[in-house]
Amino acid sequence: MAYAKPFPLAAPQQKASSHPVFGPDLAVRLICPECRDPNPNIVEEFGSGDLVCGNCGLVLGDRIVDTRSEWRTFANDEGDDPSRVGAASDPLMEGIEQLDTVISFRDGGSGLARELQRASSRSQNARSERNILGAFRDISSWCDQFSLPKTISDIAKQLYKRADEEKLLRGKPLEAVIAACIFIACRQAHVPRTFREICNLTHVQKKMLGQCYKALEQAFNLSPGASTTHTAASPSTGPENLLVRYCNHLDLPPNVQAICGDIIIAARKHGIADGRSPVSIAGGAIYFTCHLLGKVKSVRDISAVAGVSEGTIKLVYRLYYADKEKLVKQEWIDEGKANLDRLPFDSTK
Repeated sequence: MAYAKPFPLAAPQQKASSHPVFGPDLAVRLICPECRDPNPNIVEEFGSGDLVCGNCGLVLGDRIVDTRSEWRTFANDEGDDPSRVGAASDPLMEGIEQLDTVISFRDGGSGLARELQRASSRSQNARSERNILGAFRDISSWCDQFSLPKTISDIAKQLYKRADEEKLLRGKPLEAVIAACIFIACRQAHVPRTFREICNLTHVQKKMLGQCYKALEQAFNLSPGASTTHTAASPSTGPENLLVRYCNHLDLPPNVQAICGDIIIAARKHGIADGRSPVSIAGGAIYFTCHLLGKVKSVRDISAVAGVSEGTIKLVYRLYYADKEKLVKQEWIDEGKANLDRLPFDSTK
């Protein structure tokens, strides 16, 4: 994953020119001045700190920094702890000091350590760096609370850093900007989460989250599931993508999820329940499939998992029930999996 400017700004489309355009060769090559080999064998001698040509032995540079692990310790009273080298460098923190000096809290109860820690934190980092570090901590914390993989956390951090560099959401609440970055990261990583789920996690109003999301989407020309370089686009998040989590929370067998996905695809093909939200369609389809297969789940349980009202689920169910012959495959009935007589008639208005 490329970390250098991963979210380029959307550029206005220009007409393609039929004439070839040539530019200067900006490639930087390190060539030994002695042997003039276009493909030199450059050797880094970390022991002496020199950069040496492997063909002729000419020293090309000195004071080379050894970037390898240094498994040594000088603590005689704390055991053999080979962790003096610190953590690995983070590409997301490029341009920000990553090696911190921590003031010990052991001050004999005098309270000097707390004052020294405050002075050190004020002097070491600028305000913008502290804001980025704080936002990164919030993104990691919220992704952990939501059981999201680290990939989503990294994408959200990249997007927030680019938005901060371009000053795209100046004046917007920090929580709303972070929530929008997490929502976009979920869509890009094909881990669908709804607006309501993100709002419940971050306690951000849906209207404010939508404003931040629209601003980022227009600025970076983002599309659901597209890569950061806009080289490919995949279908948007649909109700069939939400079935995995919903069926797992309802403890349904795997065949329910597969048949429910086929029913949703068939309903979309015939234009049934068009215009409904993906969450409503997923909840109504699960309710329809559970009765069809004899794995009955109450509408209250499905409503609690999907986050929609019971009336909305029943409304989608009635739409599916009206065209049940178009949705249920004959092979399911022949194999004994499905039975149309199990579907209850709901006349609620």
